[in-house]
Amino acid sequence: MTSRERVLACCERRGYDRIPVKHEGTPEINAALREHFGLKNDEQLRIVLGDDFRYVEPEYIGPELRTFPDGSVEGYWGERYAWVSFGSGDYLESVYQPFAGVAELKDLDRSHFPSADWFDYSTVKQQAQRLRERGYAVCCGGAGAMDFINGISRARGMEEVLIDLVDDNPVFLEIMAARSEFYCSHHRRILEAAEGLIDFTHIGEDLGNQLGPMISMDVFEKHFAPKYERYFTMAHRYGCRTILHMCGTVWPFLDRLVEMGMDVYDVVQPTTPENDIAALERRYGDRLLYQGSVDVQRELAFGNQDDVRREVQRRLELFPRGGLILGPSHAVQPGSPIENVLTMYREAGSLMEDIPNEVLQVGEGTEGGVNLSKLF
Repeated sequence: MTSRERVLACCERRGYDRIPVKHEGTPEINAALREHFGLKNDEQLRIVLGDDFRYVEPEYIGPELRTFPDGSVEGYWGERYAWVSFGSGDYLESVYQPFAGVAELKDLDRSHFPSADWFDYSTVKQQAQRLRERGYAVCCGGAGAMDFINGISRARGMEEVLIDLVDDNPVFLEIMAARSEFYCSHHRRILEAAEGLIDFTHIGEDLGNQLGPMISMDVFEKHFAPKYERYFTMAHRYGCRTILHMCGTVWPFLDRLVEMGMDVYDVVQPTTPENDIAALERRYGDRLLYQGSVDVQRELAFGNQDDVRREVQRRLELFPRGGLILGPSHAVQPGSPIENVLTMYREAGSLMEDIPNEVLQVGEGTEGGVNLSKLF
């Protein structure tokens, strides 16, 4: 089976040669994996791990995203990012929020709102065709698309955003509406350009924390549900399945999200009994697909290879004919034993144990770094 055939068979629960996988690791983990195999870039790593998904991305041609004297770089919404060291690695963090403290609509600078016209979509179909020819399931978007809480926090501040959601702050609601419009329009333009060659659209929203929801169901229904239903309807119009990335414990929202048109729940963090993959499968059956679920906070980080092997086998038994795209429950974190990561993919049957020379030639001259656009 090609990757795409495998993924579609999984989604339709028709059986497959092996369970499909999707990798996500922090820069430190990906660097350690590349070093382990002697690889030069993340595309080589995806091939070796057996990742069945690839993404298309239009070219940004909008207003210049400035670099400032302090080294920070500008995002689509006027926010700025700088590299911050956390000891084991450096990450881009928001260091300037243009909407912070804005209390009234008259003071909101809408010139910072991006437009779908800021992108060149002319190469999208060609990108998708190449990925199809290589056999991959083709996606657009990512976990940072839509992403109202995190995304707006980078331009306004997390504390302010969480208060905004409770008191219906009109400034926040205006930014939220603009973000919804931008991503709906942007992804629609990508799907139109691809002419049916994209299999999945991918957006995100961190609706949960470790133990429960971040927001109430009333807030979700008022501010989130209409926007997500509109997006899912749009994506389905182009024949795509929808992936919604959600961190944390989000099971209270799932019934409503399934009803609205969410197809794939990504990344399934099993931090409570209700959010365990077996409990979810019992509840939803073939109404919902899953992506992720192997715990980055327990087995992958602090377990041993037998622990990881046991968790993967449990999932293979739960989903013998499809329903789950196997992977970590978030980006694999620094300090996690590399052998645990390799065991996960080896047990799934996706790991390339002997790397042919042609794989080592893929993406020559590229680096496995951060794609800044995923932050915006």
